Amino acid sequence: MASNSISLVKRDLLSEIELKVGKLWEDEQPFKAEAREELGEKFFSTFPMPYMNDHLHMGHAFSLSKADFACAYRRLRGANVLLPFAFHCSGNSIIESADRNWDARDSPEERSDSKLRGRDDIREFQFPYHWVWYMPPSAVEDLKEYGLGCDWRRSFVTTYINPFFDAFVSWQMRKLKSMGKIVQGCGEYKIFSPEDNEPCLDHDRVTGKGVEPLEYLLIKMEVVKPFPQKMAPLQGKRVFLAAATLSPPMYGQTYVGVLPDEKYGAYEINETDVFILTHRAAFSLAYQNFSKIPREPSCLAEFTGLDLLGLPLRSPLAVHTNIYVLPISTTNEVTNQGTGIVTSVPSGV
Repeated sequence: MASNSISLVKRDLLSEIELKVGKLWEDEQPFKAEAREELGEKFFSTFPMPYMNDHLHMGHAFSLSKADFACAYRRLRGANVLLPFAFHCSGNSIIESADRNWDARDSPEERSDSKLRGRDDIREFQFPYHWVWYMPPSAVEDLKEYGLGCDWRRSFVTTYINPFFDAFVSWQMRKLKSMGKIVQGCGEYKIFSPEDNEPCLDHDRVTGKGVEPLEYLLIKMEVVKPFPQKMAPLQGKRVFLAAATLSPPMYGQTYVGVLPDEKYGAYEINETDVFILTHRAAFSLAYQNFSKIPREPSCLAEFTGLDLLGLPLRSPLAVHTNIYVLPISTTNEVTNQGTGIVTSVPSGV
């Protein structure tokens, strides 16, 4: 009678060969690269340092296999091949992961990081340093089981925990700065973390990876004097409603729209100019040098959209001398991404 079971003989044979070859590589160290006096082909390959806020996954193996296979091919040709490997412990990712463990330290079984659930030492992961001491050695073991042809003498971690790497980066930055290659505030905007007081680049984030700065154009429309009584705190200032658009130019505005129930503020941009917009927009502008007080919105008065209805405005690109603030009803996109103020132009302009 034929059996329905699947034969695992080939799999077991391959696993046996894998163990034997792994032991052979461990004993003979064929991937150590030394300088040679004789001339010959040399090949050097690197792999982007993986972040150590998690275990390695199949995506790493897929990408790494390309470098590994290229090195193996050239090694078979007799080339002197060097493939080092390093681990990225810089940035905010490890700190954010540690913070999540700190928040869940009293109920570890309820935490969201399934990769650590059930570990006896889970509480140690509330400390960022523990990630640095634990994750890289774990990754080395995984890569050895994968069979990576790496010279592990040339493995390292980033951050000042590694004084050699820290000294190299410090020297590099000083050297580039002395050559005028590093300029602070060059005008290229990046995602910034006010809490950490530093740029928060893509792989430094626990959430929001792939998000990039979105460039808007602000259209300044000046409030026509005399101001109404509710805008008395703004006397002596030039006051503008600032509408945001992704599709300039905006010729021939017919009206300006606000959300009647939305909260707006009058924020000092400099000594003379005031923008009326949402707090979220003012906060973002304050980190782009558009605030009387750097990185701190300075609000002179607060309004609702209802307070702004009927205000006469002067827009330099409008056909009419004055345009007026009217109510709109729309989605939260206006306040979540823009300034909470929109402007309308005739269709097709």
